[in-house]
Amino acid sequence: MIDDHRDEKPAGATRSAKFPLRLERMVRAPKKLVAGDLAGRAPASGLGLDSEDVRRRLVDRLRAANPHDARVLQALASVPRHLFVDAALVTQAYEDTSLPIGHGQTISKPSVVARMLDVLMQGANARRTGHLGRVLEIGTGCGYQAAVLCSLGRQVVSIERIRGLYDKASANLAAVGLQHLRLVYGDGMLGHPPNAPYDSIIAAACGAEVPECWLAQLAVGGRLISPVVGHAKRQTLVVVDRTDAGYQRTEHEAVQFVPLKSGLI
Repeated sequence: MIDDHRDEKPAGATRSAKFPLRLERMVRAPKKLVAGDLAGRAPASGLGLDSEDVRRRLVDRLRAANPHDARVLQALASVPRHLFVDAALVTQAYEDTSLPIGHGQTISKPSVVARMLDVLMQGANARRTGHLGRVLEIGTGCGYQAAVLCSLGRQVVSIERIRGLYDKASANLAAVGLQHLRLVYGDGMLGHPPNAPYDSIIAAACGAEVPECWLAQLAVGGRLISPVVGHAKRQTLVVVDRTDAGYQRTEHEAVQFVPLKSGLI
């Protein structure tokens, strides 16, 4: 994972080479930690939260409450959420609740993460390939959702505008040793053109509308999901699919996210 919000393309590089070139500069984790096996890091408080059974019970509760894509549930089961939660809140890590992560931001409820990823998995390219392909996440936060996305996508770019959260996510994600992930310190309102187009775009903050640049960076056959605030300040999940003929927009259920903002802090 690297700190580079400018991300200029090296002279002579092809698009297929960009990700491997950047991955060579990522922070390497101990060899015993590998992608898809995130349980190797010690629990934050010695409470046994690194047990696979703890994560499985969370997934079982989510499954009982609502039907979910089995691949999404498996991805959630693979990520130890307590490693992304502050020590004072670690006992709540496997409750279906959002939690503060500092800087006025939160880690989303697992059920909301599952719902948004379910919807992404129904995009045209995802249905065709069985995975989310190249993913852009707007708002890394503490890095939890980025870790989940790594189990569902082939390449993940996650962008964070708050330096303190970027640093926190960098430490969390480097420690669990994920591959195919690039963490960027930058303005998510601008998306991330250097690695576009994206098969899947997911936003973890709510704006007044979906930015045009996100739509431009969405691949044909790709799907975008983002909370958008509408009448009476009510937030809803908005889904945009890009087809050969243009963009198709649908609105889903009400949600509650932190505001989408521009600029680096």
